[in-house]
Amino acid sequence: MPRLHSSTSLATSFVSSSASSLTTRPASPSSPKRSMHPRLRLPFQAALRAPTVTRAPAAPTAPASLSAVTKLLASIGTVGVVGTISALGAIGALASMSAMAATAMAPDTVTSDSITQKPYGTTQSGQAVSQYTLRNANGMVVKFISYGGILTDIVTPDRDGHPANVILGFSSLAEYEKYNGNIHFSALIGRYANRIARGTFDVDGQTYQLPINNAPNTLHGGPNGFDTKVWRVAPIDVEDGVGAELTYTSPDGENGFPGTLTTHVRYILDNHDALHIQYRATTDKDTVLNLTNHTYFNLSGEGSGSVADQRIQIAAQRYTPTDSTSIPTGELAPVTGTPMDLRQPTPIGAHLRDDFQQLVWAHGYDQNWVLDNGGQDTPGFAARVMDPRSGRVLTLSTTQPGLQFYTSNGLDGSVVGSSGKTYRQGDAFALEAEHFPDSPNHPTFPSTLLKPGQTFRQETVLSFSTDSQPRSSAETK
Repeated sequence: MPRLHSSTSLATSFVSSSASSLTTRPASPSSPKRSMHPRLRLPFQAALRAPTVTRAPAAPTAPASLSAVTKLLASIGTVGVVGTISALGAIGALASMSAMAATAMAPDTVTSDSITQKPYGTTQSGQAVSQYTLRNANGMVVKFISYGGILTDIVTPDRDGHPANVILGFSSLAEYEKYNGNIHFSALIGRYANRIARGTFDVDGQTYQLPINNAPNTLHGGPNGFDTKVWRVAPIDVEDGVGAELTYTSPDGENGFPGTLTTHVRYILDNHDALHIQYRATTDKDTVLNLTNHTYFNLSGEGSGSVADQRIQIAAQRYTPTDSTSIPTGELAPVTGTPMDLRQPTPIGAHLRDDFQQLVWAHGYDQNWVLDNGGQDTPGFAARVMDPRSGRVLTLSTTQPGLQFYTSNGLDGSVVGSSGKTYRQGDAFALEAEHFPDSPNHPTFPSTLLKPGQTFRQETVLSFSTDSQPRSSAETK
């Protein structure tokens, strides 16, 4: 069936080490050399062929008979039909028009290695928003919208092969606009993910004040952050999967941050069932930057209830304790002997009710771990979550130095999700690979300063499998 194509030429690799790259390392002990799992070795050089884009259909079925084609021709008009017949001949015209109609009216399905785009509504300010579907050769599906770069669906099978959406979210753009400013379901977060104390920091001797939206601090870049922007989206071509690039230019002074910042984020779904999230950004003035994705996962399926029995493992010997407002004290504390020790698979709910001050202040887990394998040029193993009920396994690898593990403590039953179920505390977990909270005010933390001429580059990989699939030695570390 003919398909629409949109070509994008990319001459260089999106994520690579270079002299101009901004590189950071966490203040953590060196870790042993790690062998990369093949699914993480995805080449990102542009290939010669153009990526496939399938546009959304106008109707569910295509005409399958001559009479249906005749009706279609009649609707086009006599002049158009006569012109077509004159050029192709009557029989050829009918065959051609039938094929064209079948293409235009095909159902919203796609073949492997393709991108589907369809309208998703219009923002309150009048900006059109589209939803994009990535489907790999195995049939795994990832959907996102141009508003906030929000992932709306990640559909992956359980141990018995039954697919389900494993992330929380809403069913309409209006709901995302109304509620997501405080929840941040599955959105791109910037300019600064996590918190900045009192919304203030210094760059080059100048103090900058950000709006306060999580008193007394600024959270996730402040109100109307990157998660509320409509991003430009373009399909890209990759050798072993399908992907798209999102772009947003933040003007100098937006939400109080210095510098015009141009950010590119790639969502790439490879054919090993891994979603790569790649970040690249440049600035024209010294600024601070911390980007992440804020997806809420439930490996039993969206709307299925508590994740307390799902087992988490985080490869980190230390974490950053906070005060009562979730601002780090500056200490890198050992996890040993505390509920923060998740180096071995542990049920998420095992310590949620422990009398441990960090958990009491945050109403659950909402802390940053200092990753043992963080800050490398290629994604290092950071965390794994396994769901005993479905058998689904999520493995996260990243180049970022920190990981914020969050047990959806703010969900209180006041919002209804995409399947019509209310969301409550503990119904999901988030794994936010990022730099440490309040880094601009902690010189000993990995730097988040970005200067003109430097390029911010980070990558996080979300690999999906089941407990019935063997894993490589790299994945079982």
